[in-house]
Amino acid sequence: MIELIRQSDVGDILLKALDGDRLTFEDGARLFQSNDFHAIGWAADQIRRQKHGVNTYYIANRHINYTDICKNRCQFCAFSRSEGEPGAYVLTVDEIIEKSRDLWAELRFSELHIVGGLHPTLPFSYYIEMLSALKSEFPAVHLQAFTAVEIAHLADIAKLSVSGCLSELRDAGLGSLPGGGAEVFAERVRESVCPEKMSGAEWLKVMREAHKLGVRSNATMLYGHIETPEEKVDHLLRLRELQDETNGFLCFIPLRFHPENTRLAYLARPTSGIEDLKTISISRLMLDNFPHIKVFWIMLGVKTAQVALSYGADDFDGTVVEEKITHRAGAATPQGLAVSDIRRLIEEAGLKPIERDTLYQEVKRAGSRLPAVS
Repeated sequence: MIELIRQSDVGDILLKALDGDRLTFEDGARLFQSNDFHAIGWAADQIRRQKHGVNTYYIANRHINYTDICKNRCQFCAFSRSEGEPGAYVLTVDEIIEKSRDLWAELRFSELHIVGGLHPTLPFSYYIEMLSALKSEFPAVHLQAFTAVEIAHLADIAKLSVSGCLSELRDAGLGSLPGGGAEVFAERVRESVCPEKMSGAEWLKVMREAHKLGVRSNATMLYGHIETPEEKVDHLLRLRELQDETNGFLCFIPLRFHPENTRLAYLARPTSGIEDLKTISISRLMLDNFPHIKVFWIMLGVKTAQVALSYGADDFDGTVVEEKITHRAGAATPQGLAVSDIRRLIEEAGLKPIERDTLYQEVKRAGSRLPAVS
């Protein structure tokens, strides 16, 4: 295979990555322009195996979207609503607790993944009460909640610095931040598709503050709309630079854009499977300091996500249970997957399924099925 790599139009770049040398902006741009996705994918799989062997991670988790009311109304979002609009909702803290109890006896999730819109009138106390109540009800469960965009919004309504806001949320039970809201950092893109949203630099600043406080996070990139290959590479390099500084990112998740029901529906050019696999592979090659590359099967599709495990990804995400954001944008994937299905999909790829918690510690199930972290 190495001889075939040498013959590839990007063989010099792939050999450079396999030798452990850091790829440049120019390298990344050439990889995105290449059609040799087999060679790119093989090299990414070698890097993935150097880091993790055949181990492939998943988590028993439950998603909760506490409100769809959002002041930003980004053009790429089919989930958000305005106050009073049909379909708009806010879950009470009691309703969030009740949702979290669903399937608890069966699933015994180790993570609650909580995100929502930027509600213009909900008080900061609502978020503190939410975290405190969940931590009281599920003391062993990790609360991964609120994107960087939500954190900046909460700091604003609480009249706190970002650091001060994060400290109060952490004290109430916040464990880590999800990676949403990053979209693509390029100002040209953000001015077009989400002009009301914080800049890429501001997103990175929130994550930097979180990492300084010991609050780790994920990172994402929403691709497949108006971004250029060069803008994707720039996004990856800015993430890599912050990871060099803080080492606070747990994983990177490429997110496939779903245009249906959004104001960008005119762009309805669904990404191809090759584009999806190339993006995952190039992410693995460029982000040498990120320990994990995750496939979010909700957005990617179960079959493509399974194949992606041989193209650089080492994490299949989790059970999810209920997901609203992507499904309002036309996703045809299931709302959730059973642990048995996730393990089967990983094993069919010739890999070893490892249940993990949010911080990538292995979870071992005792006879009671309660998770125990090793």
